[in-house]
Amino acid sequence: MEKPLILVTNDDGITAPGLRALIRTMKEIGEVVVVAPDSPQSGMGHAITVDSTLFSKKVVVDHKEGAPSEYSCSGTPADCVKLALRVLLDRTPDICVSGINHGSNSSINVIYSGTMSAAIEAGIEGIPAIGFSLCDYSWNADFEPCLDAVKKIVSEALTNGMPKGTVLNVNIPKTEKLKGIKICRQARGNWKEEFDKRRSPSGKDYYWLTGEFELLDKGEDTDEWALAQGYISVVPTQFDLTAHHAIPLINNWNLNEH
Repeated sequence: MEKPLILVTNDDGITAPGLRALIRTMKEIGEVVVVAPDSPQSGMGHAITVDSTLFSKKVVVDHKEGAPSEYSCSGTPADCVKLALRVLLDRTPDICVSGINHGSNSSINVIYSGTMSAAIEAGIEGIPAIGFSLCDYSWNADFEPCLDAVKKIVSEALTNGMPKGTVLNVNIPKTEKLKGIKICRQARGNWKEEFDKRRSPSGKDYYWLTGEFELLDKGEDTDEWALAQGYISVVPTQFDLTAHHAIPLINNWNLNEH
């Protein structure tokens, strides 16, 4: 029986430890092809390259534990998936896995996430897709405690299939003793942002974005609650952004009266 083809990507770059850990784990399940950015692309959301050229080349990052086919791409995570599906792969992948991201993509962070944009791009193409993130921003983060759970989630998705129009946003708490896995909704939250104004040696003003996450949700069925309790959170995420509940209300507006 042919092994499942697994497309692996991320937003931290092709050399990121989280990606290398994901590759090792996915090789236990199927045939792995990697297409990932050649440099960090965190916070890119669903950006794509439309006003400049894209470059891609086959690379060898790790002779021992890498994938047989790995490609670096000069573009964004969404670019990587587009290029993989249209140019680099000789058959459609059975699943796309993105990550493991260095840092959380829970709550509102999913909107900005390059990790999740890659998964969503695959989902748009009808391919089952999962984004994985570890709540540890350190480049030297320890991914080992979560790899069995990552393998389990991917295996279950391959066995059972994914609901149409849905990808999974999986976040993993920073702990050596995971309590389990919770299916959750996205918590309501936002960033209280500030811009730190500075001046360059040449006298030009510049700004650093800073901020603090504000949780606005006390529910015990959210990703933030699960993570705080030591559980892996799995949020089924859709890319149909229609606010269906608002359609009847806006239909009452007098938009067609002259």
